[in-house]
Amino acid sequence: MEDTNSLIEQRKAKLAALRAKGIDPFKNKFTPTESCADARKNYAEGREVAVAGRITAHRDMGKSMFIDVRDQSGRIQVYAQKNVLGDEQWSVFTHLDLADFIGAKGTLFTTKTGEISIKLSSFTILAKALRPPPAKWHGLEDTEIRYRQRYLDLMANPEVKDVFLKRSRIITEIRNFLQSRGYVEVETPMMQAIPGGAAAQPFKTHHNALGCDFYLRIALELYLKRLLVGGVDKVFEIGRNFRNEGLSRKHNPEFTMLEAYQAFGDYESMMELVQGMVCHVAEKVLGTLKIEHKDAAGKVVKTIDLTPPWRRVKYKDIVREKAGADWFEISAKERRERAVKLGAEIGKEYEDFEVTQAVFEKLIEPTLINPTFVTHAPKELIPLAKLSPDDPTTVEVFECCINGQEIAPAYTEQNDPIEQRERLEHQAGGEQQKLDEDFLVALEHGMPPAGGMGMGIDRLCMMLLGQENIRDVILFPQLKPK
Repeated sequence: MEDTNSLIEQRKAKLAALRAKGIDPFKNKFTPTESCADARKNYAEGREVAVAGRITAHRDMGKSMFIDVRDQSGRIQVYAQKNVLGDEQWSVFTHLDLADFIGAKGTLFTTKTGEISIKLSSFTILAKALRPPPAKWHGLEDTEIRYRQRYLDLMANPEVKDVFLKRSRIITEIRNFLQSRGYVEVETPMMQAIPGGAAAQPFKTHHNALGCDFYLRIALELYLKRLLVGGVDKVFEIGRNFRNEGLSRKHNPEFTMLEAYQAFGDYESMMELVQGMVCHVAEKVLGTLKIEHKDAAGKVVKTIDLTPPWRRVKYKDIVREKAGADWFEISAKERRERAVKLGAEIGKEYEDFEVTQAVFEKLIEPTLINPTFVTHAPKELIPLAKLSPDDPTTVEVFECCINGQEIAPAYTEQNDPIEQRERLEHQAGGEQQKLDEDFLVALEHGMPPAGGMGMGIDRLCMMLLGQENIRDVILFPQLKPK
């Protein structure tokens, strides 16, 4: 801490010295003509350029100095000479530190080692960094610092910045894909009187003016279905959901979801949508359908093949593959005993369908690396889906699993208001206050048959960008306060 404090004092002294010369970095302005990457890309010997960015390296050679300037696009080397700048400007230049921002004008040339650089003719100090950069400027590794002070992570690790720039492009391409197919993007309430659309613990808040409690939404679903009732036939929303539950490598209390609904569609039309969209995004952002995941040393540990068509398998069939061909014929007691032997964690209060689901989630889902549509799940799991006509113990749904986790559930939406009320009442355990009566009234006005799907954007980004922890694709993940 003392070292850091002394460095801060040194930098403050340099700032004071600059101000004594009539230079205030925080009042200066500078307009770059191009990015660092464009300056390199459009190289022509002697071409004049003006770039701006943060100083990430410097090499002092006495009467000359090389510095690296980095902006969002990348870095470029700048060559400064005392005899070109003059004594006064050279004196100012020597007050620069790592992490300061600078505007640099000059001409392009190539060094003896073949590196494209800018021969500096003039410069402007645009911000003085009063704190030194991370000790490991090139490769900040302390995960606590990386997550708590993401700006340092972005400064120190260009590959981390690239992940988040690609995340932005992924979301842009999702929007492009859906809008090109006639879907309308909307926004629905984040604060809701009754949190519905999923079984999850909500965050609770209080509205003082209205004098009542609200909940942060746990799903987008029920308001988007109201829009189907209102005649918006293709609708989607990308937004945050909030669940007051545990944290893990796959879970964050606030996370980004896409939900899309299509009138006169069903779970099969949603399969086509999900497969087409994910492939579109991968090809546009990454240029490939073969996604490599690498370890810290850069060795490929697994490759995910998104090439269509994706595998389709019924829930009961894939459970039988793991738990035995007779799984659904034996007694509930025998299922519980076998699940424990197989290694699934079974709670004392688990209902029979939850025992089977525990086997699926713990022992099957993690093995599904390449895209797999697991269809026709038990009706108890998804009360908002239509029953399968050939097996009324299941519903017309799929879970799209990639990279060992669920990426997108989807189903043929339940639009029978009487059936829907009965199943929501069962889910609510008889607690009337948990029913979203306004949604049920909307259904009674008539909702067209429809397909709907939800996609976890964070998990999609993890899969596409080769990240194994959800915190590595969320800019500012939730952490316990210091």
